[in-house]
Amino acid sequence: MAIPKVNKDECTSCEACVDECPAEAISMVDGLAVIDNDACTECGACIDACPAEAIKE
Repeated sequence: MAIPKVNKDECTSCEACVDECPAEAISMVDGLAVIDNDACTECGACIDACPAEAIKE
């Protein structure tokens, strides 16, 4: 699996991915989810948690 990417046009700022990330690699910046590539463990939890399907592999 690769590090997930956030489609900023589809992100709804719900923070579901932030709550679900076991590595605490996601933060909100200017209302959008941002993934810290160095902290991400590529588990995919954020992809499954995103109700807007804004996070893809």
